[in-house]
Amino acid sequence: MSRWVDAWYRDAAWLHALRPLEHIYRGAVARRDAAYRGGRKAVWQAPVPVIVVGNITLGGTGKSPLVAWLGRWLSERGWRPGIISRGYGGQAPGYPFYVKDDAEVAHAGDEPLMLAQQTGLPVVVDPDRPRGARRLIDAGCDILLSDDGLQHLALGRDIEMVVVDGQRGFGNGRCLPAGPLREPTTRLSSVDAVIVNGEASGALPVDGYHMRLQPSHWRHLTDGVCYPAERLPFSGRVHALAGIGHPSRFFGTLSALNVEFDAHPLPDHHRFSANDLRFTDNRPVVMTAKDAVKCRPFANERCWALDVEARPEPAFVDWLCQRLEALRPVQREVQDG
Repeated sequence: MSRWVDAWYRDAAWLHALRPLEHIYRGAVARRDAAYRGGRKAVWQAPVPVIVVGNITLGGTGKSPLVAWLGRWLSERGWRPGIISRGYGGQAPGYPFYVKDDAEVAHAGDEPLMLAQQTGLPVVVDPDRPRGARRLIDAGCDILLSDDGLQHLALGRDIEMVVVDGQRGFGNGRCLPAGPLREPTTRLSSVDAVIVNGEASGALPVDGYHMRLQPSHWRHLTDGVCYPAERLPFSGRVHALAGIGHPSRFFGTLSALNVEFDAHPLPDHHRFSANDLRFTDNRPVVMTAKDAVKCRPFANERCWALDVEARPEPAFVDWLCQRLEALRPVQREVQDG
């Protein structure tokens, strides 16, 4: 997959041969959207507000840290949020699957388990998002966060947010398989908010808010002991593992913290094993929080995770407060679905 991602973001010449397939893909997306918007496919509207956080590109943009921030922020303001996810990379014994913080990553998927551990909120995994949403409502949630749910149109939504990687943008601007886009960039004009993660390297087709990912602390995988991000709990050169959609973002963060490292980029949602943590030397091994949920069962004393937190700009927080104030009294009749 990394070969494809690299090609998309440098617009490799051989991708031009895939443009006829891109045309077919775009047509299928348009027909699917029209079926939901025209009522030919059912949309289940929850009796509580639903906020969808997603992206229009393949690969990591920083949406999961924003979901975690939203969950904590809503809880502090008296809401009872729950998180619904597809659970990519996991296969649960049954659905809907309620993700506890000690769930097996093979059942929950890496991102849902990470969100459950980071927020302490109810997290449910289900390929059928309306069914998963009903499970969260039954658990007492009065607002739902749909992680990576932009293209899951069977679940109605009150607010749509799209997170964009400021550094990489939209690659060559083409849809799959000729480019990284799940949907054309025109989709951005119909969402409620675009949030740019980091400094934008180029102009965007719509205005957006900004956020940054701030390192919060180093976490020892074997005992959970934490240290401030600016205080390195190890010395010397380390091995840095990153099985995420954009590994270079993690490596850039390490450089900003003055960590000397050998980079080991891996595919997004990489299935880690104990062998991935074995090196011929005895140097520390550092990784992302998303990778840590998969490595913790077989981690050794040399393993550390770097936890990060989303920091949206104040203008976004003000906008969100206004939208939620309008949504708070909304109570809809529960629909069958």
